[in-house]
Amino acid sequence: MKSRDQSEGPRRRLGAALFADIVNYADLMSRDEIGTHAAVIARLRLLGQIGEKHRGEVVQRLGDGIFMLFDSAVDCVCFAMQAQNAMQSENAGVPSERHIVFRIGIHCGEILFDDEGIGGDTINIAARIESLAPPGSIVLTSTVHEQVRNKVTAGFEYLGPRVLKNIAEPAELFLLREDSEPTAMTPALRVGRPDRVAAMRGQSVVILPFKFDGKPGSENWLAHGLTEDITTNLSRFHNLFVIARNSAFVYREKKISPLDAGHLFGVRYVIHGTVRRSGKRIRITIQLVDVIRDRTIWGEHYNRNLDDIFEIQDEITRIVVAAIAVQIEASERERLRSVPPSDLRAYGFVLQGQQHSFQYRREENLIARRLYDAALQADPLYARALAAKSRTLNLDWRYNWGEDTTGALDEALNLALSATLSDETDARGFGELGYAHLYRKEHDASISAYRRALLLNPNDADLMSDMADALAHSGQSEEAIALLEKAMQLNPFFPDQYLWHLGGAYYKLYRYDEAMQAIQSMQNPTEGRRVLAACYAQLGRLDDARFEAEKVLKAHPGFRVEHWANVLPDRLQSDVEHFVEGLQKAGLR
Repeated sequence: MKSRDQSEGPRRRLGAALFADIVNYADLMSRDEIGTHAAVIARLRLLGQIGEKHRGEVVQRLGDGIFMLFDSAVDCVCFAMQAQNAMQSENAGVPSERHIVFRIGIHCGEILFDDEGIGGDTINIAARIESLAPPGSIVLTSTVHEQVRNKVTAGFEYLGPRVLKNIAEPAELFLLREDSEPTAMTPALRVGRPDRVAAMRGQSVVILPFKFDGKPGSENWLAHGLTEDITTNLSRFHNLFVIARNSAFVYREKKISPLDAGHLFGVRYVIHGTVRRSGKRIRITIQLVDVIRDRTIWGEHYNRNLDDIFEIQDEITRIVVAAIAVQIEASERERLRSVPPSDLRAYGFVLQGQQHSFQYRREENLIARRLYDAALQADPLYARALAAKSRTLNLDWRYNWGEDTTGALDEALNLALSATLSDETDARGFGELGYAHLYRKEHDASISAYRRALLLNPNDADLMSDMADALAHSGQSEEAIALLEKAMQLNPFFPDQYLWHLGGAYYKLYRYDEAMQAIQSMQNPTEGRRVLAACYAQLGRLDDARFEAEKVLKAHPGFRVEHWANVLPDRLQSDVEHFVEGLQKAGLR
């Protein structure tokens, strides 16, 4: 006989829960109550119809949203992607102020059923994360990501942990993006890597994102820019181990104690602070915490004019270095100073532009370039703006984002050269110079520029990854692998691009098993499948190779081996032939 608990308890089943909600519903209703009501009913009905095709069940239609269940996380995500595309089509030709735009949140796990209805943590988490999705987008948890990342042709941008109301543990969240290529450059969740639990290094530091004390989203760029500049300044000291900016920024939306941050990143020192602006005055509060001794060893308040921000940065850097007791030669300390802009507006435009360029989307890249142009209008010789604009043109060329990108790489090269001439102490310009030279197949010039950049900033993990790729394409894959391993230590939340570069270097060395392991560890394996297909083919696993080749063609229907061979910037023709051979064995043409 069943016990009372077994017979009367709720039923449980695994499933995926989806919540979709309309952005600015109240505002839409206030503008046109009757028209909006009719349009919303039609959209919700359309969502239900699309859901049926993906074996979804509408549990509840709300006034401005819908709650659905799916047996499969893959079905749920595929529905969400089709649903958002359908909503974009429905908005075509409609004035923007009348667009009906949905946010979607997805979580999967155990769902509770009883006579009173449906509930459980899975439902609660899906409902909470929906509100965190940007308008028109899809946010999902790491549980969903793990189930779908190899099964849908999409990219996933790691958003970091988020604390949800009335949920005990923070949820690791991902933003789904249909453009899988640029997501290879965004931070990624790395589970179980020894780097994240490494023994604390004596001369090591992480700069947590400064908090902006003001209206949410109003001038966060000021706090973020200050954080990045202090990180960059400290990274230039050879004796310091400085965690990369991208890894630290994973925690920009979550409160994390300095002690927890120290243990998470394996560093001894943690810097954190706040920024507040009032007119032309700026107030910065900053603390330096020794994690081992669990105490604040230095703290300061700065109340200055905004015009003094470069002096504040320099003072913070000097004090932090002194507090960590690193011996720095006077010549290296002098080299720390980069040339500031002659017009403070230029600095502000660059900081704002970076918030857009870090999104790695076509439209965001264009906005960033406009801001960099505004900076250059204020100060035509500002090296940082020249280098930043060069990057936007590199991205246009790499992802074919412009209507005509044929001259983008040449313009990027010229801008990078101008940046190095304007400020020979700034690593950014030399990094952009190395990238532009590489894809022009000017290998010696590329590596020379990267070496100069790393001399100026020896802790820049992204520079290391880019240089490693240049080394691999120049026939120096062993050196490339060592450099990538170092970059992964500095940037624990390293983007997939590092693994993509690593897999390519292993492939060139005929180390196919290690190449496959690197690609299979990618958060978004879509862009690594070319390497994966070639590896399987070279190992004689032709069924697996053809499976991966089909995935390549699904993501890039126009893929042609001959075109890819021309794009590859390899110095050695034997490396090109080796990769082409693998692709062709896999069935790609």
